[in-house]
Amino acid sequence: MRIIAGDWRGRKLVAPKGDATRPTADRTRETLFNMLSSRLGSFEGLSVLDLFAGSGALGIEALSRGAAHCLFVEQEADAVKAIKANISSLDARTRTTVQQGSVMSLGPAKAPHDLIFLDPPYYTGAANVALDRMTRLGWIGPATWIAVETAKNEDVEVKRLELEAERRVGKAKITLLKLASDAAPTGD
Repeated sequence: MRIIAGDWRGRKLVAPKGDATRPTADRTRETLFNMLSSRLGSFEGLSVLDLFAGSGALGIEALSRGAAHCLFVEQEADAVKAIKANISSLDARTRTTVQQGSVMSLGPAKAPHDLIFLDPPYYTGAANVALDRMTRLGWIGPATWIAVETAKNEDVEVKRLELEAERRVGKAKITLLKLASDAAPTGD
């Protein structure tokens, strides 16, 4: 597994030991970042949240492309070790926070993030449950882009979120979502 682009392009990442996590394939990651680049233009200065983080490859790729900070959330101990090893090898500790625990243990957000990655276990519905909770707790704002990887025949459907794009890549499906315009705060 290697970083695709940015300051750390070509650098190797370690994956967690065992089969408790499923790293996002390089081809899937490349497709995802192409989809995001065409919508975001730049990753410069973004606040990123990498949920079900596994090796941390998605958040690290965003950091390599200029994101300001990434919060990694992962409950598997071996995966947390891999994330910390990857961060350390890139000397990226000042731009990262690693939290071991369930995504469902996150409390209210201090502010919405610019970009949220979710790569939950396939066929669990965990993305739908997590996104519903994240929306209610303020992690997702009107400008937030959400990228979800699921199995190719799995759908992501959450009240208050709109489908922006979908693409199948091998056994995976990438879904991009945004807060529905009628769900955004009116500012009144």
